Amino acid sequence: MAESATATTTTETEVRRKKKRHWLAWLLVFLVIGVLLLPLLHKPAPPQFGGPPMGGGASVNVEQVQQGPMDIFLDALGTVTPLQTVNVYSQVSGRVLSVNYREGQMVEKGQSLVEIDPQPTEAQLKQAQGSLTRDTATLEQDRINLKRYQDAYAQKAIPQQTVFDQEAAVRQAEGTVQNDEGLVQYYKVQLSYCHIVAPISGRIGLRLIDPGNTIFSGSSSTIATITQLNPITTVFSIAEDHMPAVQRQIAAQKSGLTVDLYDRSQANKLATGKLLTFDNQVDTSTGTVRLRAEFENKDRALFPNQFVNARLEVNRLENAKIISTAAVQYNGQQAFVYTVDKEDKVHLQNITVVNTEGAKSAIEGLNVGDLVVTSNFDRIQDGAQVSIAGAPHANAGKRPAR
Repeated sequence: MAESATATTTTETEVRRKKKRHWLAWLLVFLVIGVLLLPLLHKPAPPQFGGPPMGGGASVNVEQVQQGPMDIFLDALGTVTPLQTVNVYSQVSGRVLSVNYREGQMVEKGQSLVEIDPQPTEAQLKQAQGSLTRDTATLEQDRINLKRYQDAYAQKAIPQQTVFDQEAAVRQAEGTVQNDEGLVQYYKVQLSYCHIVAPISGRIGLRLIDPGNTIFSGSSSTIATITQLNPITTVFSIAEDHMPAVQRQIAAQKSGLTVDLYDRSQANKLATGKLLTFDNQVDTSTGTVRLRAEFENKDRALFPNQFVNARLEVNRLENAKIISTAAVQYNGQQAFVYTVDKEDKVHLQNITVVNTEGAKSAIEGLNVGDLVVTSNFDRIQDGAQVSIAGAPHANAGKRPAR
């Protein structure tokens, strides 16, 4: 009996343990489901777009139509071009004794660049001078003999043929002396070529020869390249349709048209100069005309063959009606703006854009002082009520009416 009671007690204990484990499992399942459903129960409401702000209508920024001058420019891509670029060659053959410049330095006209061994040319010059001295003495002797023969012929002491022969000898000696003088002058010039100097002022390029090398006259290898930097020019092209306006401005302005240069990003102004001239024909492949402008370039901000953005001033609008370019919208080819009346209602108004210069545009079709919308165009339409940002509704009646 004792054994049977013990077995029954053990069975009941195991049943209670199984029920407890079953209950814990279900509790775990419910906790997992609760964790998964918690974000859904607390999901925020979606944002509301397009609803009117407090105060009535969409909030917009506005500005008034201003009146003032505006310059009209032609924009073009240009290339900085030096007025002079000189490649220096050797005109004599010889050994290089010294190179008297540093790479990239500024040199002045007449400054020594390279020294070539002058001894061979000096020897040739001395030989030519010796021949000149000898032949000059011979010419003097022939002239003395001619004078004596002429006196003897006057006294009938010698035949006339002797005088003619001596006159020919004098002319021959004179020709020999002239030839010697030419040789002396030639070798003097050759000697000067042994001292190579800068033909212009400018910046010299990288060094192309070293002391000790032998160079030869007539060689295609350059000794140095010098580029003039001040003044410097820029060549750019404009469409042929703009040439009549440019020519009219050139005829009207004696001081010349102003040209501004900007870097690639058009953010930094590099220099301001004057238009020099334009080409004598239109490039038929592009329909453009090339123009050249000159700049002082004292700070050397312009570098040869540098690409720049050129802006040529061709006209000036006086008393133009000016608004921000951001206010101008387009429907196909038609430009329009949204104006705001004193009741804070917007109206679509077609306009004509006369000129655009950066963030400002000169327009026709509005009055000075009119309010135009500059933001939130996707939230307004013709006749809609708006709320002007930064201006209380109570002050709306103080704005100028159309």
